[in-house]
Amino acid sequence: MKKSWWKNGPLGVLLATAMIAGCSAQTATQTTQPDSDGTSKSNNTLVISSLIEPDTLDLHKTSWLGNENGLLYEPLLTRDTTGKIVPRLAEKYEISQDGKTWTFTLRKNTRFHSGEPVTAAAVKESFDRMLEISPVKGIAGPIEKVEAADEQTLKIHFSKPFAPFINVVISGLVSPIDAKTAKELGDGFGDKPSGTGAIQFEKRERGASLLYKKNPDFNWGPEYATNKGPLHVDNVLFRFLKDDDTRLMEFKKGTIHVLHDVPANAVAELQALPDVEIQKMMDIGIKYIAFNNQHPLFGDVRLRKAVALSVDRDPLVAVALNGFGKPIYGPLAPTIFGYSEAIENKAKQMYTRDLGQSKQLLADAGWTDSNNDGIVDKDGKPLSVELLVSQEPAFSRAAQILQSQLREAGIDLKITVQEMTTIKDRISKKSYDMALMYYGWFDADILYLIFEKSNATSRMHFTKPELDELLNKGREAASEEERIRIYEQAQEILLNESPWVPLWVNELVTATRGIKGFSLNPYTQYFILNDVTLDK
Repeated sequence: MKKSWWKNGPLGVLLATAMIAGCSAQTATQTTQPDSDGTSKSNNTLVISSLIEPDTLDLHKTSWLGNENGLLYEPLLTRDTTGKIVPRLAEKYEISQDGKTWTFTLRKNTRFHSGEPVTAAAVKESFDRMLEISPVKGIAGPIEKVEAADEQTLKIHFSKPFAPFINVVISGLVSPIDAKTAKELGDGFGDKPSGTGAIQFEKRERGASLLYKKNPDFNWGPEYATNKGPLHVDNVLFRFLKDDDTRLMEFKKGTIHVLHDVPANAVAELQALPDVEIQKMMDIGIKYIAFNNQHPLFGDVRLRKAVALSVDRDPLVAVALNGFGKPIYGPLAPTIFGYSEAIENKAKQMYTRDLGQSKQLLADAGWTDSNNDGIVDKDGKPLSVELLVSQEPAFSRAAQILQSQLREAGIDLKITVQEMTTIKDRISKKSYDMALMYYGWFDADILYLIFEKSNATSRMHFTKPELDELLNKGREAASEEERIRIYEQAQEILLNESPWVPLWVNELVTATRGIKGFSLNPYTQYFILNDVTLDK
């Protein structure tokens, strides 16, 4: 899963920036690791290259969730590779008629890595801990209390209906942890976690690698995997290599089996290798230009629309992403619940590049090129705006393209490259004009988390009462069909108001070598390791 919850807002989560060094090269198929008795032996180890090292392995304290720490834990429910909701630790679930109580019937005979049984009481303890200490607990909704009705029955009571909870569960955010062990270890739980996943913690080399061993007791694999029991590999080693040249060299040498987030400019080279398999999936979020809607300039919807109409998304995808992405015009990516093809088509009609219309909107707002220098001005002042951009290479390339495109409309775009933490701080203080940003989440409730009045100050400082009303209704609607209708209305408002400029959806590329049975789940963004075997 590529960073499986909201990537910039109250979650704060998906942007852990770690300086990551590589560990020493070893052959990928056989890795020497210390045995439990202190001796060493050769193990059957799957090696995965990752860009970002988790801050902690404690699910309730992490600010970043991905394959690297999320595979330790199992959700109550998940989606299969077709998007259908299927059981995981819960055999079934039901929602009360008033939408306020969710009941989960847990599987029998499942255990945490410590050996403790997964009971409703244990899962309740996990929920209670999450609601007490998690930095992202707000995304779980208005939970009033969690109840263990009997050994296998868990009830979650909300103060009001919260329909997005299904995707909160699937995201892994509320997956059960071994709360008994967490209580015993205190702060040390992040260094010795206990979940229910097919892998369990073995060893960590900070800045270099994470070693997991297979869970020998695991026999509750997902429906979409052939192997429901323990993994076929003995160990899973995540190596944290930030430098693309190093990652590619190691992969081509055969010291890495799985190269996640393949650099776009390297895909063609890897595809040409006879023993390499390439797998792709669309991201669960979008990249966009965030306006400061409280700025004197962008408080005027005509300026916002003028910028939107000056953008040509096709070159952004072709050049900045080397073609591994898809232009997006509406608020939601196709992979997100609530996406509407009708809304996307309407947005494309409204905001496909039209320099004539862009210049007319600027003129209507009083901005014209009075001195023929190519930049529009008003009261003797040129229209010059700053765009904040992180150091991510694709963002830097996109910013340069945007600078050229906006200049054709008569807008002077100044690019400022900063750390994302600095950008987020400036955004929170309204000390910016525009910023190149992104989000990722599984549900249209992301619009609530960005635009609803209680959250609006964290992003674009835009709120509208009619939009707030719809986004709150979308959280409480009883059926998926009703929710989709509500979110279509909310997206219509965003199209008309243009508080941001959606740009593209990334296509995530993973290369594998020397293994069989590896796959990706596009609906959870997680690796499926259950059927992986190494070529001997």
